[in-house]
Amino acid sequence: MSYFGTDGIRGKFGEFPIHPQFLIKLGYATGKVLLANQAAPNENHRPNVVIGKDTRLSGYVIEACLQAGFNAAGVDVHMLGTIPTPAIAHLTRSFHADAGVVISASHNPFYDNGIKFFSNEGKKLSDEIQQAINEKIDEIKDINVVIDTPEALGKSYRVEDAKGRYIEFCKGTFPYNLNLNALKIVVDCANGAGYSVAPRVLRELGASVIAIGDKPDGININDNVGSTHPANLQQAVLDHDAQVGIALDGDGDRIIMVNEKGELVDGDGILYILATQAEQQVDGVVGTLMTNMGLQLAFDKAGIAFERAKVGDRYVMQGLEKNGWVLGGESSGHILTLDKASTGDAIVAGLQVLAVMAQRKQSLSELMKGYTQLPQKLVNVRLAQKQDPYTFPELANAFKAAEEKLTGRGRLLIRQSGTEPLIRVMVESDDEIECDMLANELAEKVRQVMA
Repeated sequence: MSYFGTDGIRGKFGEFPIHPQFLIKLGYATGKVLLANQAAPNENHRPNVVIGKDTRLSGYVIEACLQAGFNAAGVDVHMLGTIPTPAIAHLTRSFHADAGVVISASHNPFYDNGIKFFSNEGKKLSDEIQQAINEKIDEIKDINVVIDTPEALGKSYRVEDAKGRYIEFCKGTFPYNLNLNALKIVVDCANGAGYSVAPRVLRELGASVIAIGDKPDGININDNVGSTHPANLQQAVLDHDAQVGIALDGDGDRIIMVNEKGELVDGDGILYILATQAEQQVDGVVGTLMTNMGLQLAFDKAGIAFERAKVGDRYVMQGLEKNGWVLGGESSGHILTLDKASTGDAIVAGLQVLAVMAQRKQSLSELMKGYTQLPQKLVNVRLAQKQDPYTFPELANAFKAAEEKLTGRGRLLIRQSGTEPLIRVMVESDDEIECDMLANELAEKVRQVMA
């Protein structure tokens, strides 16, 4: 059995697998796999992991369970506290840890939580290591983990300066000869992991910062704030007469921006700026099946190679590594800049856009000239459980008819969410009215047939 989805292990807290009993087993099993994979086993050196979390209330329980499991297996744990996901990837490498552990459900509501792992390189775990963890978990009955010898137990350490280390890393990705003194920036921290980091990074680089979504209480993460709910940020940019707005998601690896006119600049727009305005020629960019066709057309015109991957930052990463490229991402705001960071990092990606603004002395709207987004409509249909819509002949036929209708001037994408029981219906067309109507019609049909 595989316990891992497309983005780690995720679910509602208190229900399997996000339940204390399972989480102790998960920590123990992962620890045993790390011990077994030591390049040179040494009785004087135990494997070590770093653990960080977002602001969800359930994170305290999950942290304690994983810590206990790792220590029971003989693995040392460095506790980073509340810190963005990309910070954990960075500190995994900085500490020369054997793995990094993220406790977060990203953009999901507060009652969900999850666990995902980074390798010692600050990248997603390999499929082979995940499978080894699956097999080790299945060997454990109930929570009867085996303690070999008490003297072999792991230790735990609280890292007091984790945030400071990450802040300095982020600032180090911004050109030393530039500053943000001329910019007023509104940053929406989603009441999440970046609430005490993102504003400091921007202020220390010289910006005048207005922070919103920066008062987490354990349950207000992503609650009408952050990259998935940007309306408040758009209004705040206008109200404060700011030059730019930045919205993070709950764990700080996703970014959406807002220009001085209050208009959204999504992940596709960020990729356009970073690819076309870079000081050095960008060889190619990896997007996903959700990437707007307008971005592909803009890259064709600029002579920049473009390739689509399956939805998910791990697939974007695979595409970049295959081609030897450094820039890729998703419309939702996961942006990979592999010359700066080992994983998607909202703060680092935002700083690269701000650096272009500072270097060229141009507004965000001016930098977007040359990119015309085709009308795109995405409708999410929530189900009681995960199901494949293509197994229903009535739906398969409707999708085929829509694809034929859009041939040559648009496209249709139907996909299941990798983390939630959602069917995503996306229509792209050169006709905005048709785009909207067709997406809603197909979503309603999915709802009627599958709900």
